[in-house]
Parts: sequence; C-alpha cells; structure tokens
Amino acid sequence: MTASKPLSDESMQRPDGPPPSGAHLDSTADLMGSIGSRLADQLSLVSLGGRRRPTPPALVLVAHGSRDPRALSTVGALRERIRELRPRLSVHLGHIELSEPLLTDTLAGLDGAEAVLVPLLLGRGHHVKRDIPEAAAAAPARTRVAAPLGPHPLLVETLYARLVEAGWRTRPGDAARRADGVVLASAGSRDPDSRADTRRIAQLLAERLGVPVVSAYASAARPTVPAALRALAARGRHRVAIASCFTAPGRFATQSVQCAPWIASAPLGDHPALARLVLHRYDEALTTPATAAGPALASA
Repeated sequence: MTASKPLSDESMQRPDGPPPSGAHLDSTADLMGSIGSRLADQLSLVSLGGRRRPTPPALVLVAHGSRDPRALSTVGALRERIRELRPRLSVHLGHIELSEPLLTDTLAGLDGAEAVLVPLLLGRGHHVKRDIPEAAAAAPARTRVAAPLGPHPLLVETLYARLVEAGWRTRPGDAARRADGVVLASAGSRDPDSRADTRRIAQLLAERLGVPVVSAYASAARPTVPAALRALAARGRHRVAIASCFTAPGRFATQSVQCAPWIASAPLGDHPALARLVLHRYDEALTTPATAAGPALASA
C-alpha cells in the first residue's frame, strides 16, 4: 500500500451551495409518515371484502450484540418505538452473538409462526450474507430476510438528526462550510459490498450536509478514523465532526468518537426515522415470496 494517493471523500462536492431541495424530511413529512404507518397497520387488518386478514408475519429485529449493556437497552427502545408505530405487529429481538436473546433462540420461540428478519446492520457484510440467512434457514418456520438498513435516505436523515443534536449547525455560512467536514465512522468489513454501501451512505450524507464526508472504519478496512481525520485536515477541513454509523453503543462506536477533534454524534438508536426505516424494510421483504424450506432474501 502506498501513501501517495490522497484519500478520496464520498461527497458530491457541494461545499458552496445549500443542500438540495427534498434531501431531507421536514416536520410535515415526518408527521405524515407516522400517520401513514399507523393507517397501513389498521388497513392491513381488513380485506376488500370486509373480512379480517390473517395475522401478519412477526418482525424479528436482528442486532449484532455487544458486551456494552447500553446496546441492549438501545435496541430495546427501538423495538418499543416500532411497536408504537405499528401496534398490532408482533416485534421480537434476536442477537447474532454476545448478547441474549440469541437469534436462534428467538426464532425457536416463535412456535412456527412466519417471520421477517430485519438486520439492524448498515450494509451487506458477512452477517447479512451468511449468518442471518443460515439462522433463518434452520428456523422451524417460514422466514424472509430483509435488506440491511443502509444505504437509504431515512438512514441519512437519522445520521443528520444525530449530528444536529451533537451541535452541527443547520445554517452554516460560506466560511464555515469551507472549513467543515465529516468522518462517517462505521464498524468496517472485509466484504467489498459492505464498503460500497458505506461509501454510498457517506455520499448521501454529503449531499445532505453540503460538505465533504469521508467513510472510515473501526476495524477490518481502511481508512481508519484517525487517517480520515488527517486527510480532511490536509485539505483545509479544520472543523471535522464524527458521524456515528452504529445502531447502538459498543466498543467500536466508543473507540470512534474518542477520536473526535470537534463534535461526535450518538449512535442511531431509537430515532423515529430509523424506526420507520425498519418498517420499510419489513414491508419490502413481504413482497418477496417465502419458502417452507428456507428464507427469501429481499434486495436492497
């Protein structure tokens, strides 16, 4: 590996202009989205003939798992927010490793009920491609596996909201825009599809913010978060924020925000836009036929 090639960012290079119109959800759209989700939940119970529809498949949130106790409470809060948005939907939680309940135990406890597995993961890495489908295939029920959360505009809206909470200015002047930058910190993966998904998330966030955004990783991939910070500083970006592209607190999230020279956002957590994204992935997966012998994989 050589050090001569400059680190590229995933922005659309709009440092001198405002974010494009329609790039984010305003308060009216946010309210309408919540109302629409509740209406869809009610309408799903009744067929065109007026008869009650069968119970929809359960939604199983698939978290990675962490030794950090805050992770379990965070994904639990997300589960409760999803239940508030769609009260008649059965929502469960399972972990790939490190935390209980494990995904295999959650699926075994469904007593044969049909389920849609929604990964609380940000891209198409090993867990999404192998671990979750294998657990679904071994389950004693028909299952579908939804696409991961990213990339998607609702994910970007969540990242933006967390940055604003941390102190990001929503109306920066031209001078500030020329000095600002963002490092999108994520866990990292050796899978090229996962890294491509992270770069796309960074690109969408750059369009939203109007400043360069560089994707960086806590493990398994390059650049590291410190390397991305140095690269932005070398380009004159002296006010650089860390955008935490993690679903919940954990070792990698903590490690990444400790590098922040300025502000760092909290993990995605139970933000309303993220809850709507989970339901969107669930609804998408329902359009993919399930099989009795194994899962049907929804496309991103």
